[in-house]
Amino acid sequence: MTSYRQPGVVLTDHVFTVPLDHTRPGGEQIEVYAREVTAAARTGEDLPWLIYLEGGPGCAARRFTGTQAWLERAVREYRVLLLDQRGTGRSTPQNRQTLAARGDARAQADHLAHFRADSIVRDCELIRRRLTGGAPWSVLGQSFGGFCATHYLSTAPEGLREVFITGGLPSLDGHADDVYRAAYPRIERKVAAHYDRYPQDIERARAVAAHLTEHRAVLPTGYHLTPAAFQSLGLLLGSGDGSHHLHYLLENAFVRTGTGLELSDSFQEAVAAHLSFARNPLYAALHEACYAQGGRPTAWAAERIRAEFPRFDAATALDGDAPLLFTGETIHPWHFESDPALRPLRETADLLADRTDWAPLYDRARLATTDIPVAAAVYHDDMYVDTAHSLETARAIRGLRTWVTDEYEHDGVRASGTRVLDRLIALARDETV
Repeated sequence: MTSYRQPGVVLTDHVFTVPLDHTRPGGEQIEVYAREVTAAARTGEDLPWLIYLEGGPGCAARRFTGTQAWLERAVREYRVLLLDQRGTGRSTPQNRQTLAARGDARAQADHLAHFRADSIVRDCELIRRRLTGGAPWSVLGQSFGGFCATHYLSTAPEGLREVFITGGLPSLDGHADDVYRAAYPRIERKVAAHYDRYPQDIERARAVAAHLTEHRAVLPTGYHLTPAAFQSLGLLLGSGDGSHHLHYLLENAFVRTGTGLELSDSFQEAVAAHLSFARNPLYAALHEACYAQGGRPTAWAAERIRAEFPRFDAATALDGDAPLLFTGETIHPWHFESDPALRPLRETADLLADRTDWAPLYDRARLATTDIPVAAAVYHDDMYVDTAHSLETARAIRGLRTWVTDEYEHDGVRASGTRVLDRLIALARDETV
């Protein structure tokens, strides 16, 4: 282990060896990395552990500097473990480069099937026993991390002391179709709110989409920017300041040259950074698999369900005078054609979409009888996780206490500093805020 300091904290690197397939503990092993964070003034104390599960899927734990955001509150009483979930960050990363060594697309899909919430939680249990000597720990799950925490409650509650979930209560038995059928109207509301705030962006967005319809645009990274790819910038609209970021992107979209209007270099550079999955390819490859259980394939659910909402079709909007609708947290087959980081994984993604042997993720009976203190922040009109689905799940988990708020968007725990975590700790312990 290596320890080092940042302002106010001591950091320690941990690397754990875990089975790729937990049903075959003696088989292939992979590494899982985690960063321990302790307040500098409390390093010698016997503090309880809190493990943080990042949103995603496929996203490494945030790299904090000192005690940013919620971490300032957490290190007051916990020894915090920031986990790079398997396949992300420093945890035996999975991407087009490493997966090529696995063989053909079938072998790659079979391999990636071991990178869902169920495997992540089993990693957590091995790590917990090694770090705590068997004592239960607290869990903070953001977004997909909340999905993992809910699975944790379903399968290994003996490892839990208390659970805090922010924007991450999943539908317990909804198919991916149900998730996206609820998502598109939410996304449309977010787009309408953006255009209410920035009405000038209506024509700007239409102009960009029209240009992309008439001109083949390849970004400096090799990303093929199509109208559908441009629309996917709506992913920004689910965060607290995302609408403003989208507006600033659009206002610099074009420059006038000797041959007419062209997409500006600055616009292309910024868009490439937002659209590329080079840093988190598992987000795209396993996104719909987050909802897969019950013997049904996801079968590119977001793509299929989008056909039920023709207002999202760019060509239809441009043929008339309707505003262009951006899309949100949806993954489509074209992602694996436009993005150089994903192109080699197209057939692999198809096989994952066709897969039917996914294990169940949640146990309603066990959740209904849990005695673990659980508190969840549910954001009033969360673009990424359906509020109605979250509240239905909250009612299914015995004793779970919710804080429903429209003060924050989906990234509230990141944006609020200590307030969201403070509120959840108080709720779980039945204390006055």
